[in-house]
Amino acid sequence: MFESLSDRLESAFKVISGSNKITELNVAESIKEIRRALVAADVNYKIAKEFTDKIKDKALGTENVLKNVNPGQLMVKIVMDELTELMGGQSVGINVKGHPGVILVAGLQGSGKTTFCGKLAKFLKEKRQLSPLLVACDVYRPAAIDQLGVLGESIKVPVYKEVENKNPVEIALNALKHAKGHGHHVVIVDTAGRLAVDEAMMAEVEAIKKAINPTESLFVVDSMTGQDAVNTAQAFNERINYDGVVLTKLDGDTRGGAALSIQYTVGKPIKFVSMGEKLDALDVFYPDRMAQRILGMGDIVSLVEKAQMEFDEEEAKRVEKKIKQNKFDFNDFLGQMQQIKKMGDLKGLLNMIPGMGKALKDVDIDDKALVRVEAIIQSMTPKERKDPDLLNLNRKKRIARGCGQTLEQINLFVKNFNDMRKFMHQMSNSNMGKMGMPGGMGLPKGGFGKPRR
Repeated sequence: MFESLSDRLESAFKVISGSNKITELNVAESIKEIRRALVAADVNYKIAKEFTDKIKDKALGTENVLKNVNPGQLMVKIVMDELTELMGGQSVGINVKGHPGVILVAGLQGSGKTTFCGKLAKFLKEKRQLSPLLVACDVYRPAAIDQLGVLGESIKVPVYKEVENKNPVEIALNALKHAKGHGHHVVIVDTAGRLAVDEAMMAEVEAIKKAINPTESLFVVDSMTGQDAVNTAQAFNERINYDGVVLTKLDGDTRGGAALSIQYTVGKPIKFVSMGEKLDALDVFYPDRMAQRILGMGDIVSLVEKAQMEFDEEEAKRVEKKIKQNKFDFNDFLGQMQQIKKMGDLKGLLNMIPGMGKALKDVDIDDKALVRVEAIIQSMTPKERKDPDLLNLNRKKRIARGCGQTLEQINLFVKNFNDMRKFMHQMSNSNMGKMGMPGGMGLPKGGFGKPRR
């Protein structure tokens, strides 16, 4: 995500970082590179020019004021502030108040709209403790109703559907009556998409909005479509005047143009960003945090928030006690790993750590490594999981057959686990404190991943 933009901005900062002071000449050179970086990221040239003009004015305005400040660091700070402002300045929540609250979700076909509805339902259910109802109003796309049904079933959220009814306005109105009668706090209406903006599609979503009067209207856009996404967002806004934008597929090969241009062009905030197919891969959009990630500074605040959501204080105390007694076993290790998995995509998490994004740029992070470790531990008997010292050669051979790994991989995993356990025990009476997932987990096949060739 934004790798190319981040690299180009870093090059732009190098132009000025070697200077002793800010001058019109080095600012102009740096600004030219920043503008090129934005245009290459599919940001509209007019937006890129206005953006860089602001940076130039701010940088030259500090020329005679901040004489002792490193020019490179100052430029990074100015760019971060302006990026944050360009993307909306601050996070904007969604309105789910009402009896029930009603959220209308619109967008083109293939944008990830239906998947987002499932993610939003899970988000509202687990993080807001609300009772959502999903509504299938896409009566055209093959299997659209079935897809929403599968998503709802996987997160234990009911889906309202009328298979024989082909009138989406009637379906939406009937769903509202159903929600009121069954005590649902919020209704999420998944509308039909098209491969392109057309009059029939716009008229239909307008009619649904007028009929149900939603408390919140969201436009879902595929961030990989770049400037086209901005144009589509503008077309939808002119017709339904939505309240906010959802950017999907940010984990793909996105250049960043949509994220940087939509708020400026449409005047509507980005409210959520979605990465990956997992239903917990949905984040509230924070412009300042995204700006930090674009500039390679990581997003440690979001990482801590994710950890806190999965952190079990009682479990941490129990594990800490076992470590001090040198009784940390494979069951404990498996439990800690599963907490990590709940936090989301592994590479995405590591990229939130300052400096890690650049360090991992050419490394393939293998999420399947965690699955392999789980398979190894789950191939053990309950006694073996509880007492790692039981693992002799014959037991290891049996485990290898059970999980489809080689004996060498089992030996490596067990060795690294024992080394880790010994190290944690040594540290337990010093400065270890409350522990989450320990480092050096000894994953098979060379750890998290391998360098790209």
